[in-house]
Amino acid sequence: MTKTNTTGMTEASDTMIKFDGVTKIYSDQTVAIEDISFKVERGTTTVFVGPSGCGKTTTMTLVNRMQDPTEGTVYYDGADIQELDKVDLRRDIGYVIQEIGLFNHMTVGENIATVPELKGWNQSRIDDRVDELLELMDLKPGTYRDQYPNALSGGQQQRVGVARALAADPDVLLMDEPFGALDPLTREELQDEFLEIQERIDTTILFVTHDINEALKMGDNIAIFDVGELVQYGSPKEILHNPATNFVENFIGNNKTLKELQITPVQDIMSESVPTAEQPTASSTTDTGEDSTAALADGTGNQYLTPTDTVDIALSRMIETDTQSLPVVKDDDIVGTITESSIRTHQSNGGV
Repeated sequence: MTKTNTTGMTEASDTMIKFDGVTKIYSDQTVAIEDISFKVERGTTTVFVGPSGCGKTTTMTLVNRMQDPTEGTVYYDGADIQELDKVDLRRDIGYVIQEIGLFNHMTVGENIATVPELKGWNQSRIDDRVDELLELMDLKPGTYRDQYPNALSGGQQQRVGVARALAADPDVLLMDEPFGALDPLTREELQDEFLEIQERIDTTILFVTHDINEALKMGDNIAIFDVGELVQYGSPKEILHNPATNFVENFIGNNKTLKELQITPVQDIMSESVPTAEQPTASSTTDTGEDSTAALADGTGNQYLTPTDTVDIALSRMIETDTQSLPVVKDDDIVGTITESSIRTHQSNGGV
């Protein structure tokens, strides 16, 4: 069974984007990328990573036809992208850049509403979507909808940029160094938040970064580039355990064990057993009498984990709380337990 999307194309497989022998040569004869071929599956996040000038951003911009290939074919939902109308295509694709690019003369709500208005949505639908996305980005609509971008912090502005890109429910979201200009703490916070958002949206994401740690953390698959060449494409596990070339090995760098902990979600190794009575639970209180669920929500709690937290976070919280196990909580219910010994067993069995 096939369905027709907003650009009028039929969906025939799980492949959303396909590069087939694609080369891009600029007018000065610079070869940006040469003969690259790979597939991006629907609903996954693929991270393009590599040093500056390696062709990763060029590759991404071929998808929304900001540039066209010199040779080869880019397919979008089964159709040759050259046969698609540029305007319709770009309205069907969300785009987030490092510089954010919000319109400072427009409110937050007006910024988010830009593409839905261009697509002819009625005002009620637009208003609902704006509020829905502000909630998703952890920005209270009543507080932020009518503010202007220059009144927001860098992290808040980037959240609005992501909301604007998602406003018309795009099939594909392009993210070009989206967190690169932020300070390290804000960057890590937004990475974690976006990983949670990924669980709730059905969007194919292409994500450009120069940071291998960010690539390993954010990607279902990773495309590693080196001066116009795609040198390896695979899952974070495959990249870490089987680097295809010395370039990839060196680009990954040292501390592979730590990198594995940083990309392994707690849910992959937790036990589904319920914690014992002396362990903290979702309904227990802190030493100040505060409900621990509320404490976690406001950032002061560290008594338990969520399934999507990574194992390095689990180890850190065990050290902070001087315990060898922590409960795993989802929607205020305990769904399992992770222990120091289970982490050690996981690593001794080959890690991720």
